Amino acid sequence: MAAAGCVFHRTLTRSRSRSRSGPNQESSSSPAVCRDFLSVVDLQRYSRDQGSSVYFPQAVLSGDDLYDITLTDGDCRLQVTLDPGLNRLVERNVLRPGSTLRNATFAPAMSAQHPACPRASAQTDSYRLESVEVRGDDEDDGVRRFDVDVDSLPWFGSSDAAGPLVPLRASRSVFLPQWNNVDYSGEVWREAPPTEEEAEHGDDDEEEEEGQRPAVTVSELRDSFLSGHRSVARGAVQHRLILRIINKSHLMYYGRTDRNCECPYKAVLEVCDRTGGVCVVLWNSVCVNWYRCLKPGDVISLRRYRVKQHYQAELDDIEISVNSRNPAAQISVLPESSVSPEYLPPAPIYSFYNSKELLDRPHSAVCDVIGLLTFTGRAERMRSKDGRGAELLEYRWLQLEDGTSDQPINVKLFSTSQPETHHNLHPLSVVVCTRLKLIKSANQTHNCCFLTNTVNTQVYCTGLGHHSEMSYRKVRPVRQFLQWLRSQDDGQVLSRALIGGFYVYPPPPVSLETYMKDRRGEPGFLRGAELQRELERLCYRERRTFCIQATVTMVTYSRRGEEDRSLFWTDRAASCSSSSSSPRLLTSSSHPSPSLSSSSSLLPLPSTPHSFRPPLSTSPSSLSPTSPSSAFSQMASRPVDLRAARSCKRKLLLQPETPTKRHPSVTLQPEQNNNTVILFEASMEFLENSNADEDESDDDDASSFVTAPLFPAFPPIAEETLPMRYDHASREEQAVVVAMGGRADPGRFDPAFDDYYTLRLRALSDSVSVHVVFLPHSSPPDLPHPNTWTSILSHGAFSSHGPPPSPADLTVLASQLTNQRLVCVLEACHLGGTRTELILSRAFQLPN
Repeated sequence: MAAAGCVFHRTLTRSRSRSRSGPNQESSSSPAVCRDFLSVVDLQRYSRDQGSSVYFPQAVLSGDDLYDITLTDGDCRLQVTLDPGLNRLVERNVLRPGSTLRNATFAPAMSAQHPACPRASAQTDSYRLESVEVRGDDEDDGVRRFDVDVDSLPWFGSSDAAGPLVPLRASRSVFLPQWNNVDYSGEVWREAPPTEEEAEHGDDDEEEEEGQRPAVTVSELRDSFLSGHRSVARGAVQHRLILRIINKSHLMYYGRTDRNCECPYKAVLEVCDRTGGVCVVLWNSVCVNWYRCLKPGDVISLRRYRVKQHYQAELDDIEISVNSRNPAAQISVLPESSVSPEYLPPAPIYSFYNSKELLDRPHSAVCDVIGLLTFTGRAERMRSKDGRGAELLEYRWLQLEDGTSDQPINVKLFSTSQPETHHNLHPLSVVVCTRLKLIKSANQTHNCCFLTNTVNTQVYCTGLGHHSEMSYRKVRPVRQFLQWLRSQDDGQVLSRALIGGFYVYPPPPVSLETYMKDRRGEPGFLRGAELQRELERLCYRERRTFCIQATVTMVTYSRRGEEDRSLFWTDRAASCSSSSSSPRLLTSSSHPSPSLSSSSSLLPLPSTPHSFRPPLSTSPSSLSPTSPSSAFSQMASRPVDLRAARSCKRKLLLQPETPTKRHPSVTLQPEQNNNTVILFEASMEFLENSNADEDESDDDDASSFVTAPLFPAFPPIAEETLPMRYDHASREEQAVVVAMGGRADPGRFDPAFDDYYTLRLRALSDSVSVHVVFLPHSSPPDLPHPNTWTSILSHGAFSSHGPPPSPADLTVLASQLTNQRLVCVLEACHLGGTRTELILSRAFQLPN
């Protein structure tokens, strides 16, 4: 029981002490407002069911999700339900574990009736969080810190021993992961086989003996079912099967709001014995008890199951249904040595292809790959295209090297129900991905292909003991890769290893005609106001591509951390026109207005994680304006007088001050020790339990800085946008940063580059202004172009066939964009809170 002086006791006992005349007293008790600071311990998501609406009589349940939130005041814990009207705070990652809350309004609610929840009975008070203020990360003054062991705190209003939490407002026995529907969530998902249940089966004693044999084979089951044998077609089969798991699907969640099912999960195992293969479907709580315990290659014993017609196959095929009741299935994992050799199922067959061989494989071919991980993208999400458009699918990009070609293996890896493995995917790991599908596009300018998931995709990486357990370590392509790996140097790999940041692949086409052909059937161009509405609908780390027609009215070159010293060009005529029609779009970022450009940080980045830092020009003459309709200046770190800026901006833009020379600072990656310790340890894992198996820094050119006490003062680029140089000593911290829910501390890790361009686009449709970031990278050698602004924007890159223009020269050349009508391809990703990243990946000139 919580101490009498705790915040919850003081606040909630007022509501609890009011008279009650029945079990549903929500209307007779007024909400209680807690003025003290509270901390969010945990957020747990689940899908509602048929009875969930009873708990929210005045709320509109527009989505499928409900959230239970665990709070602490430092003295005790309280589990409440989030009012569905506040779900958007979670979906935008504003309200999250670790958040500090104030002015929380708790409404008494009908007590949850779920019998499995020890703290949600009819005799226990239940609350709903109706409104709350979430304090920002930078609001530290007066915040109470809870430096306590939260798990040791008592639960408010309960003296019972703590049991596992279950959903309060739906008859579900497990929670969903917060950001996808594929992974498992919570400690109830068993990592080891349920040996206590096996002990109840007295007929399993022979499982420890050698020379075990099955009582029936797959082919016999199939023949009996298809011939209508009553004992197989209509009843539970007791006969023992001995099977090898060949493939394992990800978890499939089938919970629906119009149906009640406590554990709506299923998973499919493709298994075989010496007579043939069959699908085994694990249902409901069997998934909770066995999904994590079983892996491809395991030999299992199976009893008490049902044989059914395969729901996706032809009429002459079957599947085996395994459930926790009617009948309760009996599963065991067998050592291979315990099975009689003539009945031992065959081992899985792998189809490994290296990066060179993948180019010759057909589209949609299923492949296995192994490689050294050199780039790990941040976790992002996209809308499902399978008819359930509300579901968000989590994915990340990987690049693997295997030494067979200059091109890495690109993998768009979605969740595979292996959250622990995905959290450990950091550079310099040896990664094996099985059952991937090859994607090729005939319309791509570049010869691009990438791999992505099938339902049976599995991922294995060093550091988790996977490689020493799997039979693929004996395959010849794997051994050839290990020979190449041992010849690599840690320092050389570290110099090109990146993690996180914006990434797009395959690269968009370089011509408007090809781009429009590729996006045939997709929505057309957006107006500026429509783009704003779409950006506001994005959920956390949701990635979408938009197209608008616009002109460029300002170009700014900046270096991260030095945004107060920036080169910029502006179309004076467009700026004056925009200022007169929409003055809010030109206000300084230090005084943001509720406009598209300030309501969220619209910050883009390079199309690939390739590092490029162009040299700064040393020519003072390059700072002069090039046309009467344009102006070029550079901002210095001087206090900005906004009133003077507004009244004199035209004069100042046309009369830049005398340039002063300055050497910009360039952060270089420290040279790594020339050894192969990390890679050696990575390859050693393949040898365990298998005794019989066989930069160069950039130049700091001087650049002139012109004092101009006025904007543009664009918001600085987001830390999550820039790929980080991999730091092996801080790999766990970096992995957390790029995972869902992770945030980067400013300056904590070295970015791969620190300079970028910001463009202000004005939509042709309604003159709404948008700030986007553009960072050109080195283009492939087969795509030369003249390095004009038009060609750079259409290629998304400088030409590699000649020296790129300096930032100063390129900023002056921005006058070429005056009055140019462009089709702009924008990549948007919501980064949490009010921050939305908006990246210009391509801009194509419209014909006049």
